[in-house]
Amino acid sequence: MTTSSYCFSSTRNPITHSNFLFLNSNNLYLPKHRNHSVFTYEPKKDFTFKIPKSSVSLLNPKIYHKPTHPFASLSSFAENKDGEGSESSENQENVKEEGDLPGMAQAFHISSSTASAISICIAVAALALPFFMKSLAQGMGLKIKLLSYATLLFGFFMAWNIGANDVANAMGTSVGSGALSLRQAVLTAAVLEFSGALLMGRHVTSTMQKGILVANVFQGKDTLLFAGLLASLAAAGTWLQVASFYGWPVSTTHCIVGSMVGFGLVYGGPGAVFWSSLARVTSSWVISPVVGAAVSFVVYKCIRRFVYSAPNPGQAAAAAAPIAVFVGVTAITLAAFPLSTKLPIALAQSLGCGMLGAFIVNNIIRRQLGHLLAKSKSTQQEPHEELNPKGIGFLSDIAGPTGTQLEIVYGVFGYMQILSACFMSFAHGGNDVSNAIGPLAAALSILQGGATGGEIVIPMDVLAWGGFGIVAGLMMWGYRVIATIGKKITELTPTRGFAAEFAAASVVLFASKLGLPISATHTLVGAVMGVGFARGLNSVRAETVREIVTSWVVTIPVGAMFAVIYTWIFTRFLTHIF
Repeated sequence: MTTSSYCFSSTRNPITHSNFLFLNSNNLYLPKHRNHSVFTYEPKKDFTFKIPKSSVSLLNPKIYHKPTHPFASLSSFAENKDGEGSESSENQENVKEEGDLPGMAQAFHISSSTASAISICIAVAALALPFFMKSLAQGMGLKIKLLSYATLLFGFFMAWNIGANDVANAMGTSVGSGALSLRQAVLTAAVLEFSGALLMGRHVTSTMQKGILVANVFQGKDTLLFAGLLASLAAAGTWLQVASFYGWPVSTTHCIVGSMVGFGLVYGGPGAVFWSSLARVTSSWVISPVVGAAVSFVVYKCIRRFVYSAPNPGQAAAAAAPIAVFVGVTAITLAAFPLSTKLPIALAQSLGCGMLGAFIVNNIIRRQLGHLLAKSKSTQQEPHEELNPKGIGFLSDIAGPTGTQLEIVYGVFGYMQILSACFMSFAHGGNDVSNAIGPLAAALSILQGGATGGEIVIPMDVLAWGGFGIVAGLMMWGYRVIATIGKKITELTPTRGFAAEFAAASVVLFASKLGLPISATHTLVGAVMGVGFARGLNSVRAETVREIVTSWVVTIPVGAMFAVIYTWIFTRFLTHIF
């Protein structure tokens, strides 16, 4: 076998615990207690969201002509003192009956048998599909085929856990604000995550000299390196599964980095680890949430200052949306997807894409909300008696809109949030799939003797395999971390959700271009906290934040510990085979 080199510092830049469960078609409740597989639920009187009885998609052109708004109950939000956060409650007779269903069945409001059938189909597909992949050492001996099959399963295990934990980065705030139902979010993310993994995930991996491990230390130790790669996938996947079970949003990149550090330190010595790279990763624990919180705080305050304080907030939101889309699409196209290597041409093309996006969004808003916008012209908000709009400070506590104005504002920002969530989901599939299939491709290359030195091209079927794993994890366990991001840190509405998601996407996008050590997961959590801080310190649930931060701190050492244990087991096993 030939020694291969691989970089495990894959970029996480673009941009769970079943507490968020649909009990029926009308209301959404949080559980009071959870005891492993048995769930006991109690309606929380101050935490109920209305869901339309029909499962009509938010993008249905007629949805806004219905009395029931697709977002969280507008009348309940309007009653709050700041215009967007107080929820009413209704008792449900079937809570106890559905409380005995498995978590997946409750999350998607499906029967237990349907949830079991979905899980069985995914399991059968995961076990059977590798036999049809070209990467399964076609033409080689039975021993190599069996090891290749096992390696593909380890890669699927890691990808499954990425889907279960990381996809909340894209969809958690949309579900939490009510812009999308959980089922809509999962189906949308499934398509976009797989598409992103397949279309954007094909890239050449770097060498270990540029990442976390020093490749020269493992020259001539193919079996040990192969065992370390498998151990890294198993270790990172194990910790992600634990974190997802408890609803902790952790960084998949940090998981794989921690696993590689543990393997390299124990089996290669201190000289096998690039400590400066590790320092950059750990520094993102502070940089990511702080920057994310600061940007989301500013964005949310801008919405309250320039939209809520306007004489007609609905008209102000409708006018601001195309401008925001123009700026966002232009910046994203120029920074992440430059259409030309020449700056003037790339800038002109980006501006064209921005104008096209603004035109489309403006038409959608006018078409879907036109009747409400026309109505709002004759029912403008009464100006605040105590505050003159010209004298309102940036940090002033501004009362939110009500009635038709609130419906328009939430409608506009709901569309904006869905657009940003779709982009985040597509980008996540293209970037983070490498955390699973990168080590997988390197391990297969070592096993099949195909590595020629420093670079490994990830095959298309392996990319599709990783995309399938992400979708499977999202469908089966994704609701757990979505609950934490969307509900347990602070209460979200379309405006708050948009502020958090827009801030997180912007920070991650530009930080990647500047080379700053930013974690998308940490940035989004910080952004959600920033929105909560903008409403007051008491709006952020300190207990949830403490749990999340603790899970961040222990991610690298726990991943390292698991990697050492798994490497010891795998090397003993492989010694008997080779």
